Amino acid sequence: MSLIIQLLDRIRAGLHDARGDVPGWVLITLMTAGLVMIIWGLAGPALSGIFEQAIDRVSGI
Repeated sequence: MSLIIQLLDRIRAGLHDARGDVPGWVLITLMTAGLVMIIWGLAGPALSGIFEQAIDRVSGI
Protein backbone atom coordinates (compact mmCIF):
# COMPACT_ATOMS: atom_id res chain seq x y z
CA MET A 1 0.00 0.00 0.00
CA SER A 2 2.83 2.38 0.78
CA LEU A 3 4.23 1.84 -2.71
CA ILE A 4 1.01 3.24 -4.22
CA ILE A 5 1.13 6.24 -1.91
CA GLN A 6 4.75 6.92 -2.86
CA LEU A 7 3.87 6.66 -6.55
CA LEU A 8 0.95 9.07 -6.16
CA ASP A 9 3.17 11.51 -4.27
CA ARG A 10 5.73 11.43 -7.09
CA ILE A 11 3.02 12.03 -9.69
CA ARG A 12 1.63 14.98 -7.73
CA ALA A 13 5.10 16.49 -7.31
CA GLY A 14 5.76 16.10 -11.02
CA LEU A 15 2.50 17.75 -11.99
CA HIS A 16 3.14 20.76 -9.78
CA ASP A 17 6.64 21.26 -11.19
CA ALA A 18 5.60 20.90 -14.86
CA ARG A 19 4.51 24.48 -15.49
CA GLY A 20 6.67 24.76 -18.56
CA ASP A 21 8.35 27.71 -20.17
CA VAL A 22 5.47 30.01 -21.12
CA PRO A 23 7.55 32.63 -23.01
CA GLY A 24 9.20 29.83 -24.97
CA TRP A 25 5.86 28.35 -25.98
CA VAL A 26 4.56 31.79 -26.97
CA LEU A 27 7.64 32.31 -29.14
CA ILE A 28 7.25 28.89 -30.76
CA THR A 29 3.56 29.58 -31.46
CA LEU A 30 4.27 33.00 -32.99
CA MET A 31 7.12 31.66 -35.12
CA THR A 32 4.95 28.79 -36.37
CA ALA A 33 2.14 31.20 -37.25
CA GLY A 34 4.64 33.42 -39.08
CA LEU A 35 6.04 30.49 -41.07
CA VAL A 36 2.54 29.35 -42.02
CA MET A 37 1.68 32.85 -43.24
CA ILE A 38 4.88 33.09 -45.31
CA ILE A 39 4.45 29.64 -46.84
CA TRP A 40 0.76 30.29 -47.52
CA GLY A 41 1.62 33.60 -49.18
CA LEU A 42 4.20 31.99 -51.45
CA ALA A 43 2.41 28.74 -52.24
CA GLY A 44 -1.22 29.93 -52.03
CA PRO A 45 -1.68 30.88 -55.69
CA ALA A 46 -0.03 27.65 -56.89
CA LEU A 47 -2.15 25.53 -54.56
CA SER A 48 -5.27 27.38 -55.65
CA GLY A 49 -4.44 26.70 -59.30
CA ILE A 50 -3.84 23.01 -58.63
CA PHE A 51 -7.13 22.78 -56.74
CA GLU A 52 -9.06 24.49 -59.55
CA GLN A 53 -7.51 22.19 -62.15
CA ALA A 54 -8.45 19.13 -60.09
CA ILE A 55 -12.03 20.32 -59.71
CA ASP A 56 -12.26 21.07 -63.44
CA ARG A 57 -11.01 17.58 -64.30
CA VAL A 58 -13.44 15.92 -61.90
CA SER A 59 -16.42 17.96 -63.07
CA GLY A 60 -15.53 17.47 -66.75
CA ILE A 61 -15.44 21.15 -67.75
